[in-house]
Amino acid sequence: MVKVTSLGPRDYIAMKRGDVLSSGKLGDVSKETLRVAGIEPDECARDVPECTQRLEQLKGLEDERRISALAEIWTQRAIGLTPKNPQAIDEAALAAWLEAARNAYAYLFFTERSPDERVFEDRQTQVRDYYNYAVQQIVTQLFAGWKADAGVTFGPQVAATVGEWRIEMDDEGLRLPGHTTQVEAMVPASTLRFAGLRSTYRRDGFGAEMVAQVPAQVLGEVVAPAAASAGSYGRQTSGGAPVTPGFSEMPFAPVSVLVRFEGGNLAQVLHTRNAVVEPHDPFRVTGIDIGGQPIPLAANFTAGYGLWLARSGFAEQALRSMLGRERGIDRPHLYLMQPYDPQRRIVLMLHGLGSSPEAWVNVANELTGDRQLRQRYQIWQVYYPTNMPIAWNQAQIRNLITDTLAQFDPAGDAPASQHMVLIGHSMGGVIARLLVSASGDHLTDTLLDERRLKGEHGARLRQRLQAMLHFQPLPNVDRAIFIAAPHRGTPVASGRVGRLIGRLVRLPVTLLEQFGEALQDLAEGQGEDASVARSIPNSIDNLRDSDPFVRAAADLPISPRVRYHTIVGQDDMSLPLVESSDGVVPYRSAHLQGAQSEEVVHSGHSVQETPQAILEIRRILHEEALQNH
Repeated sequence: MVKVTSLGPRDYIAMKRGDVLSSGKLGDVSKETLRVAGIEPDECARDVPECTQRLEQLKGLEDERRISALAEIWTQRAIGLTPKNPQAIDEAALAAWLEAARNAYAYLFFTERSPDERVFEDRQTQVRDYYNYAVQQIVTQLFAGWKADAGVTFGPQVAATVGEWRIEMDDEGLRLPGHTTQVEAMVPASTLRFAGLRSTYRRDGFGAEMVAQVPAQVLGEVVAPAAASAGSYGRQTSGGAPVTPGFSEMPFAPVSVLVRFEGGNLAQVLHTRNAVVEPHDPFRVTGIDIGGQPIPLAANFTAGYGLWLARSGFAEQALRSMLGRERGIDRPHLYLMQPYDPQRRIVLMLHGLGSSPEAWVNVANELTGDRQLRQRYQIWQVYYPTNMPIAWNQAQIRNLITDTLAQFDPAGDAPASQHMVLIGHSMGGVIARLLVSASGDHLTDTLLDERRLKGEHGARLRQRLQAMLHFQPLPNVDRAIFIAAPHRGTPVASGRVGRLIGRLVRLPVTLLEQFGEALQDLAEGQGEDASVARSIPNSIDNLRDSDPFVRAAADLPISPRVRYHTIVGQDDMSLPLVESSDGVVPYRSAHLQGAQSEEVVHSGHSVQETPQAILEIRRILHEEALQNH
């Protein structure tokens, strides 16, 4: 007798899409296929090889239905065999995952209908997931086995034999940070969940979404112990102090991995025991060709960035740096958020006082998550010691940007070296403005005249401070975004809390040594009670609205070829805009005449992380991309 029941809304998706990955049990389509073949699901689960043989020998059943069922059956088998924490290759589990991936691969590309003919079918989505998950497990187990043997160096020489299976590596589509082939860890992106990130940006498609961690030592020496896992690298002295600023690529790279199976038709693919593992850089490779069909490549663009920040130690280190304590940094460092690409323009970000690249956590993630911006831009971030004088930092950062571009593009003709965009928040916005301004003799004249340094002392001091106080706009930049930037200082820095923090700040000995003679000249112009250590202002001093440097710098002209924008916060919307502030920076200090646009956001000082500010940055970058297409 046939009976009928009604299904509620909760059962709708479970019936259509429930399967071994979502419930741990075979889905309805596979169970129905087995019963049509006269095989009970429990019977098949007890002896999967025998069940497979019976299905393969069965006549009169569609290939698509039979092979898709086998992909799910082998997935169920592999899940049951896989150890929770594999330390080496488990041959039985790995062989089962290879069977699952091979059947899914055969269904998707070598059965009668092509993937685009089944594009709206739930079953195709399920089988693609079996393949992607199987490849994730294959790579995880292979990597664990290879690493247990002798470490991992990607390349065609990497191979494995698992029973009758022969597995090789083809890494032609992969570009790892530092051009290295060494990999310390391969982490499935699907196993990671992040707090502090507003969104996870992925590209749906074919393949496993992984994160490759490159060993720190292949990128350079560590600048500070707390930043070792963050990939903060530069040359060191024997005592551990860096002697030059440097740059490095982020050591966590997104990788999309495929497993191809030998064969040009269905029969060959179903009977091969040869597989090729193909890792790809998803920033460079967006799709691949299989059997003459263009297929989008799956990718996760957030996981590597999230891992880097989570393991960086930036929060504590940034505070130590601001106060001038041990295990901080005393020179700027530049991080590339992806391996350098000469064809993508650069967005360079500068954080504010007491901060670090963590200030841009959602900004960088959401810019990378925008498909059009990802294709046109690459993100660089400068991490700098925020206790140092603004003039010193801008000179060091200027040289760092110039040197890094020269390293990657000596001729200076790559698109990456043109049309750069600077984005600076708070004190980083002040520095960004200096990077696109011309000083002439204005700063030296203004500051040294106030010191009343004449004759030999004045001439000598001008020469020694030339690098910090005399500069031209960076020629590579033609757009800038200033966010909550105190271009004319802030009264908060002069207040009780600002003065207290200022007294806690220490300047490093290296700065005093580097400018010792110049500081002595300054001290001589201050009277008998002046000391060398007190003759140079720290960053807190520079942010006071009464500071001579910030007052003089506010009058510097921005390059006429640089289009600039401002984003300001207003914490009390009941006040007139001109009388308002973001709680730290007054509107009158953040506002700039001549800006292409000004976006006012209801926010405190960390306005750069608000959705409204990020949307405005995206709008500006889309506009920039169109104008420089």
